[in-house]
Amino acid sequence: MADFRLIADRIAEDIVTGRLGPGQQLPPQRWFARRHRIAPSTAGRVYGELVRRGLVVGEVGRGTFVRAAPAVAQGRALIETATSAPVNLELNYPSAAGQSELVAASLAPLLRADVLTEAMRPGAADGTAAARESAARLLAVPGWRPDPAQLLFTGNARQAIAAALASLVRPGGRVGVEELTYPLVKEIAGRLGVVLVPLAGDAEGVRPDALAAVHRAAPLSALYLQPTLHNPTSSTMSERRRGELGDLVVALGLPVVEDRIWSFLRPDAAAFAAHAPGLTHVVDGLSKRVAPGLTVGFLVVPQGRAEAVGAAVRSGGWSAGRFALEAAVRWTADGVVRRLVEEKRADAARRQALLTDHLTAHPTDHLTAHPTENTTANLTAHLGEQGAVGTVRTDPHAYFAWWELPAPWRADTFTAAAAAHGIAVTPGTAFAVDPHRTPDAVRLGLASAPEEELARALRTLAAVAAGGPPGSGGG
Repeated sequence: MADFRLIADRIAEDIVTGRLGPGQQLPPQRWFARRHRIAPSTAGRVYGELVRRGLVVGEVGRGTFVRAAPAVAQGRALIETATSAPVNLELNYPSAAGQSELVAASLAPLLRADVLTEAMRPGAADGTAAARESAARLLAVPGWRPDPAQLLFTGNARQAIAAALASLVRPGGRVGVEELTYPLVKEIAGRLGVVLVPLAGDAEGVRPDALAAVHRAAPLSALYLQPTLHNPTSSTMSERRRGELGDLVVALGLPVVEDRIWSFLRPDAAAFAAHAPGLTHVVDGLSKRVAPGLTVGFLVVPQGRAEAVGAAVRSGGWSAGRFALEAAVRWTADGVVRRLVEEKRADAARRQALLTDHLTAHPTDHLTAHPTENTTANLTAHLGEQGAVGTVRTDPHAYFAWWELPAPWRADTFTAAAAAHGIAVTPGTAFAVDPHRTPDAVRLGLASAPEEELARALRTLAAVAAGGPPGSGGG
């Protein structure tokens, strides 16, 4: 029997030496198997190994292609600079005017020797009484207010996700997620030995019937959701959908991890936890409200779960620093967080206007809003004449947009073309849970680039998309 790794090595050498060029399509697996006189199953393992090495991209219904853009560790580009492109639309951390001065003034009292002595003590998973009360007030939304006794703290929201999953799912366990999900959840799951199971959805997210069918076929240990401003699609579940899913998870006894990191931009959207309070672990943090380098992760756990989840926080080394907790309490009490949130909501709206003006050819003709039960809108913009530059899905409150590219663009080739123009975007493959079902889409992060730079980048990307890939016969 042929060793699939040796065959993959030969194909990899062809890619590295340029005999197989970027974007070039590999033959269908059955043809490849006949050519190399191997079983079709072995050919599948060869292609799978090339995908694992980051050399090719497999797309259902289209084939397997040599990667046109260099592979980056999943999620890395979303949390740290992983590109030399002058305009980075991968990183997505909003910043308000005068933010540093505002935060500095609030931190000044912490630098007194008597206060600093206390703030330099080790931090516990459950923080302090003042931190729990402060966080409960900050996270409260209409219809849901966390019990301070059920609050735990981590260094950031990613660590809160890791702690919640580590406490709920044993290695080898299955976690249901949206078909497109936050890339770092994929990394967390891999390190925990957890299997992510993609759940079919619609414009509002996971469909209850899909969740029920998957759980019936092979039980899930937990469910991870982003019900408000889902990353990357910006979709927000209606109250009706939340209620239906809430009823289902209660009937199944299925624990839920609710990621609310972007929810501060949609104050009208209630928490999913209100529908399943005995099962939902709510994750939030200050990285988007304040700044990634000055952050704390919040984890609200169901009654009776604080000890188990706290143990996961401690064993993972994920506890928040005491200084960060003290700073968070002060920022919340003196209104710093509130002011930053208000300014960032206004900033997001301005950047959405830039998206409409510079990526949409005829905004008044092609921009339509679809009201939800929350009386706000999930926005869908059809860009260009007859879809010349594709379709973008976004929300007027969001800091990102999901751009479904026009044929024959693929996410990988468009990402490479954007990079050639000095613009970094995130390919849809980063968000796809099933590596063989990769969408021809990219996510645009609107938060980090200065507004003038963002406007220029959007105009450039629209022109690139309309022109078509090299050799496609486009403009």
